[in-house]
Amino acid sequence: MRVLAIDPAIRNTGYAVVEGSGREVRALAYDVITIPARLPQSAALSAVRTHLMHVIQKHQPDEVAVEGIIFVQSHKTAISMGAARAAALIAAADAGLPIYEYSPMKIKMAVVGKGSADKQQVAFMVRALLGLAETPPHDAADALAIGLAHIQASDPLRAKMLDRRPI
Repeated sequence: MRVLAIDPAIRNTGYAVVEGSGREVRALAYDVITIPARLPQSAALSAVRTHLMHVIQKHQPDEVAVEGIIFVQSHKTAISMGAARAAALIAAADAGLPIYEYSPMKIKMAVVGKGSADKQQVAFMVRALLGLAETPPHDAADALAIGLAHIQASDPLRAKMLDRRPI
């Protein structure tokens, strides 16, 4: 199975393409879509969607996994994150791909074994589990973790624990 995993944000959307099943997983691509602050939000959302559409065309994933909504302190931040998430979901939906979401806590549990793990712990474990030469940037590491969690959730024995369901 090939999965496009997305950690959406307006200015720094992490994405990863992973492939495998069970414990045999490899990273095919990962990066951060960085949008300059000078661009208005509407242009940033369009850029995120367009970039992800190109990733989908290039890598032909079977499914998409995205981080679920998290609690944020600010309404402005929540709206911004929701808009970025929508841009990512629209790119996947336009390609006809099934989309799954996972809470940050479930992702951290799947990758680190601790739902309260910090970003450094997630990045370290992603590097170790995928045998990467260097630690990826945090947003890309988060996307890789989402992809790893999704592939683990594809195992029928783990699906319920990770709450695998399409959105």
